Amino acid sequence: MNEQQTVDAQEILEKYDKENQFRTKIGKWAWIVTFLGVSLTVFHLYTAYFGTLPSQKQGAVHLGTALGVIFLLYPLKKGMQKIQKTVPWYDVLLAFTAMYVTYHKIFFFDSILQSRISGYSLPDVIISVLGIVLVLEATRRTVGLPIVIVALVAMLYAIFGNFVPTQILSHPGFSFDRTATTLWYKESGIFGTPIQISAKFIFLFLFFGVMLVQTNIGKFFNDLAFALTGRYTGGTAKTAVVASALQGTVSGSSVGNTVATGSFTIPMMKKAGFKPEFAGATEAAASTGGQIMPPMMGAAAFIMMEYLGVSYGVIMLAAVIPAILYFTGIFIGTHFEAKKLKINGLPKSQLPSFRKLMKRNWFMLLPLLIIMGTIMNGFTPQRAALFGIISAFLVSLVRKETRMSFRQTVNVLEQGTRVALPVIAAVATAGVIAGVVSMTGLGSKFAAGVIALSNGYLILALFFTMIACLILGMGLPTTANYVVTATIAAPVLINEFGVAPIAAHMFVFYFGIAADITPPVCLAAYAAAGIARANPFKTGMNAVKLAIAAFIVPYIFIYNPILVMVDVKLNMLVFSVIASLIGMVAVSSSMIGYFIRNSRIWERIVLFGAGIMLIVPEIVSSLIGVVLILAIWFIQRQRTDDVFEPESSSVSQALY
Repeated sequence: MNEQQTVDAQEILEKYDKENQFRTKIGKWAWIVTFLGVSLTVFHLYTAYFGTLPSQKQGAVHLGTALGVIFLLYPLKKGMQKIQKTVPWYDVLLAFTAMYVTYHKIFFFDSILQSRISGYSLPDVIISVLGIVLVLEATRRTVGLPIVIVALVAMLYAIFGNFVPTQILSHPGFSFDRTATTLWYKESGIFGTPIQISAKFIFLFLFFGVMLVQTNIGKFFNDLAFALTGRYTGGTAKTAVVASALQGTVSGSSVGNTVATGSFTIPMMKKAGFKPEFAGATEAAASTGGQIMPPMMGAAAFIMMEYLGVSYGVIMLAAVIPAILYFTGIFIGTHFEAKKLKINGLPKSQLPSFRKLMKRNWFMLLPLLIIMGTIMNGFTPQRAALFGIISAFLVSLVRKETRMSFRQTVNVLEQGTRVALPVIAAVATAGVIAGVVSMTGLGSKFAAGVIALSNGYLILALFFTMIACLILGMGLPTTANYVVTATIAAPVLINEFGVAPIAAHMFVFYFGIAADITPPVCLAAYAAAGIARANPFKTGMNAVKLAIAAFIVPYIFIYNPILVMVDVKLNMLVFSVIASLIGMVAVSSSMIGYFIRNSRIWERIVLFGAGIMLIVPEIVSSLIGVVLILAIWFIQRQRTDDVFEPESSSVSQALY
């Protein structure tokens, strides 16, 4: 990658990813940031080995230190990071105020517990108000304004619920003091389950990702993807899919993953002959899927584990088949697009050798294998992450170029905190929303509304839930989106419609992730379009077509949860996987408009229907689907000429 591409990638990250809009020049305060960052990472490593503090104290150290670093690193307004050469006095004041009001929970832990019975004092109220305001401001700086607006509306709803005109949503309302103290001091608010899981598990897994980057595993994954797929039809696009799926094991950010792998895969796809919008869409769709790819999924998966009361191994197993279907859809989609455009693979001479890569770098896979093995053998995610971090450190010692000096070790420890800052802020603000839901009974009110709108039909309830997830995803990060929908929407599907709990939570998890590529606000697609120099909206539409599995599969595993490993019978599981994979081939063909030839519109409709019949794991419908696919194959096989050339086809033109 040349220097210009690197500069462009950083500019795109700063433009579309709020997480990367931090100060790079902070003068003497760099020492304080380093001290706080290293201290927080060391604190999490220490508690992972010797045992965590009581949840409120663990959460206070976690959130308080993060808030201090956020105000020292992230400026008041976008763009100020480029002109400021130090940290302004007001941000220093905010940083230390945020740390004090949060650490206050530790200093006066016993008296705060007593205040739950005797009542909170005026200083307690003032501290709670300051704490909430600073959390919201830190979230605005690191994540963006939309989630802050949602949290503010939630708090206004808690206080002025008696003024809400609809009978379903109205409630008596809570005083300002009670709202503030409940959200700050009680386990149902800011320091509730999301921040506790972030303090116990998420931070460690994010740091594990930082350690893997130190071992150059990202470059190894990219080379591995080239060796596996580069020589086949449309090899550059297939490489992007495989590389992004592998990168998803070390990156929890759709935009970050898109830019990291897209900086070199998108230009190669364009050079091979793919149109800019399709090249960007391929990278965006594959990178977004990284969050559903075991063994290391998005941060929301750890919160799901706590909500469901199951081990992380159960979450990983439930995610395997949907993730395979998701990436199969994208992979096959790029194949059909390449066939349509007659784009061949790369010459063998231009590709790395798979055998040589594995012989030289096989040990790089050890940290991932260790973390998977420890989780599947019943260890806690916290202990598994610790073992993974230790193994990644040992792997980094093997090669001179990855071996860390003392300065590099300090830098890696600091980076562990830096990458976690947006997640910590997001889950803290999501705790505000979840706390209001708990206070006001909004969950049951939402359930009543959904039941009324859906008239008791599950399919309508699923559709409304999907729309809610996609709308929330326009402004909320995936983790915060999941916290809100898991608090409000998932219980409706479970309690009112009898949906399997893990299927309901996976449903909202999937659509929260799909929001990153769903227009009009599709940040991963926008980032990819920036690299591809393509139209952002068209890139987003192409990404939706490629990632169609994310919009179909969740409905399927609601009706037949065998796809998420519920009520598994081996013969049905094998049948379901094979049928679903064939179904995804048909659906992807329909989306692209090519099977063995360019497809007519009616052929695309038949292929789509046949694909859905196969994805639904039921024998009769699957047989009908196979017959329909064979019929289209036979019909296209009989055509000796193909008048539906890519450039003249109105359907193909519509894709771009």
